[in-house]
Amino acid sequence: MSTNNNPNRLAKEKSPYLLQHAYNPVDWFPWSDEAFEKANRDHKPILLSIGYSTCHWCHVMERESFEDEEVASLLNNHYISIKVDREERPDIDHLYMSVCQSMTGHGGWPLTIFMTPDKKPFFAGTYFPKHNRFGRTGLVELLVKIRGIWEKEPEQIKEVSAQITEQVKAHETAHLHGEWDERVLHRAFEQFQAEFDVMFGGFGSAPKFPTPHNLSFLLAYGRTYDRKEAIAMAERTLEGMARGGIRDHVGHGFARYSTDERWLVPHFEKMLYDNALLAMAYLDAYQWTGNKRYADLAESIFAYVLRDMTSLEGAFYSAEDADSEGVEGKFYVWTPQQVKEALGAERGSRYCELYDITEEGNFEGNSIPNLLQRTVEQYARERGLDPETLEAEMEASRAALFEWRERRIHPHKDDKILTAWNGLTIAALAKGAKALQSSEYADAAARAVRFIETHLRRTEDGRLLARYRDGEAALLGYIDDYAFYIWGLTELYEASGDASYLHKALALLRQMIDLFWDGERGGFYFYGRDGERLLTRMKEIYDGALPSGNSVAAMLLSKYAAITQEAELSQLAEQQLKAFAGAAMRYPAGYSMLMQAMLGAFRGSREIVIAGAGDDSEVQRMLAAVRQTYLPNSILLFVPDGEEGERLRSLLPALQDKTAINGKPTAYVCENFACQQPVHDADELKRLLSRG
Repeated sequence: MSTNNNPNRLAKEKSPYLLQHAYNPVDWFPWSDEAFEKANRDHKPILLSIGYSTCHWCHVMERESFEDEEVASLLNNHYISIKVDREERPDIDHLYMSVCQSMTGHGGWPLTIFMTPDKKPFFAGTYFPKHNRFGRTGLVELLVKIRGIWEKEPEQIKEVSAQITEQVKAHETAHLHGEWDERVLHRAFEQFQAEFDVMFGGFGSAPKFPTPHNLSFLLAYGRTYDRKEAIAMAERTLEGMARGGIRDHVGHGFARYSTDERWLVPHFEKMLYDNALLAMAYLDAYQWTGNKRYADLAESIFAYVLRDMTSLEGAFYSAEDADSEGVEGKFYVWTPQQVKEALGAERGSRYCELYDITEEGNFEGNSIPNLLQRTVEQYARERGLDPETLEAEMEASRAALFEWRERRIHPHKDDKILTAWNGLTIAALAKGAKALQSSEYADAAARAVRFIETHLRRTEDGRLLARYRDGEAALLGYIDDYAFYIWGLTELYEASGDASYLHKALALLRQMIDLFWDGERGGFYFYGRDGERLLTRMKEIYDGALPSGNSVAAMLLSKYAAITQEAELSQLAEQQLKAFAGAAMRYPAGYSMLMQAMLGAFRGSREIVIAGAGDDSEVQRMLAAVRQTYLPNSILLFVPDGEEGERLRSLLPALQDKTAINGKPTAYVCENFACQQPVHDADELKRLLSRG
């Protein structure tokens, strides 16, 4: 193990992940011209290691190998070593992850790539132990072998790297264009149905990821086509996750994924994007079903985000680690003795019995709190207790355990601020403000917007930047940054009625088209025309743990084409959907966010316009009626009286005839380019909305 006290080049970086490796004995470079120039000059292969600061197996590989003098000696003498934070440079990560997946059939982090000085990969993998172990190749043995081939058979490496590079380029530029058929939506539902776990919820076997946009699609699909099975699958999954250990029952929020099929044992790291997307899915379920439990779960996520993941300036941090004190999950697990020490013997015993905290434990001798065996209501019935009284006691116990847990050593927090993930969180909070009529959530979303506008937009041209940390904004924003932030602005406009958010969203939408649009084949490239040119300019469309920027952009283009009635946006919206139809038709369940955009294309979007004085009580009732109703593929436009309304009409000519008739508050509901008879009170509007 290293006792190195001298920092390497990474000590000058801002990324928490790179800074974690700043005192490795490995002579790390950040991704830079300097690194590639040295590799060329010294004629050395490159080891590219990609990860992120809250990645458990990244920590393991660092402890085993990158802190080790033997490994460092091999790397420093025979390789140029480059570290990349995947969250700062998702363009590099996407490119070389596709290499790893094509070469090995799988991917993950840490991502380990060997490549030539001209950035062409010739070997890929993920985690490697220091030495050969249990059939897994060791890093030391791999470094020795590759060094030998590099020196003795350079033509073989040249041939392999050229072949892989061509394959990657061919894949990225493959003709994904196609024509859509409405049956693709039903096929997506059928694929989810075939993979659905009836017992525990979720899809497929372990590990299970939340992938909340899959659930939002099922809710929207079920509502659109009156398929109760789709709603039931989404609800069973949302309930399973809420009862399982993937949810932090003491401090709130959800972990990144479950290692088992029951949602019991999580990979304990918490990601901002998961929690934002889950809050949206629970809000969708609440609006559609009226089940208050879903609202409570969304609010518990917001409580976690606003308490633990929010900077003093109002922006949102990226993630919390799975490990504390070098042990995965140590911060989150309990023993009966600890619970009773915090709560007292009687209350502690009851809490342990309900939340499955036992002497034998359910995770490495300790216990992860969960409600998989029974709910609070079921437990109350079994014991002859009043459910409301027990619920209140359990909440008091939770709060006491949280205070007790706060004395523990906390996991590392990745405090960098990513525009894309902040955009998702703004969208979630704004949806919460609408569904729950909460000014607190609207205010929190607005603070984050102010931060981005102040710190993450370039002064000279308004160009979005991707990352802020420690006083520095850097890296040109990617398609995800634009699409997710525009989504957040759109939701916040609907939640607040403040047209400035709509103006910002439209301006950024046009900038996004200018920077990322492929004028030849359609669709958006991952990085802008002003970005660093990599081996190929990729397009990301698959909706994995995060929805793709292209899928969210498809939704936005359709929405803004409808409200602006601009022919260019309508044409781009159609091209955007056709650009990826060929890929999505092959496995539609993998493109659930794109399927949501397709729902709007096939079944029509809905524009709801409310005109009147902003301080009129009936106008406020109308706005609340729309905001609280489950209306996927819809947009709410508020046209106030006076100058502000006139400015909005000049921005959106389709609103010219949407006025307060005879000075009375007026609501217009338009669908498929036709508007229904205007109504003048909230109850009439609710009846109108319920018909769809």
